[in-house]
Amino acid sequence: MRHLSRRAALALGAGSAAITVLGWGKGAYATPQAAAGDVAKFTGGAKPESGKISIELPEIAENGNTVPLSFSVDAPMTDADYVSDVLVVAEGNPNPGVATFHFTPLSGKAEASTRIRLATTQNIVVVAKTSGGKYFTASKLVKVTIGGCGG
Repeated sequence: MRHLSRRAALALGAGSAAITVLGWGKGAYATPQAAAGDVAKFTGGAKPESGKISIELPEIAENGNTVPLSFSVDAPMTDADYVSDVLVVAEGNPNPGVATFHFTPLSGKAEASTRIRLATTQNIVVVAKTSGGKYFTASKLVKVTIGGCGG
């Protein structure tokens, strides 16, 4: 096992501080185009239809470190027709892909609740894929006063 000397640890810390002070890495947030690219990858290029998804997010998140998110998809959840996957994308985070949820007919409902981290004010996009190959989408704007991804 290799030990890190005190001198090496201080050098690493100084290097990290220089990167922060000089601003390297600024502008590392995703763009709506990057988020759209994640959605296109998820849908295989198919254009999702609006509707069938309801999103619950606060209009204003005072702290972007922990923003409550709930969604539900209006779907029958039978063996013949069910929501198989749901993608959540944040258009302004460093990495736009926030989460992917997987469902089966045994799930009963296509819904989930979680907490997400948001860097800045941005749109949250939810895309659902059905077992029949249809895609549905919805989005909601969240205003973030204190960013959770270093913002």
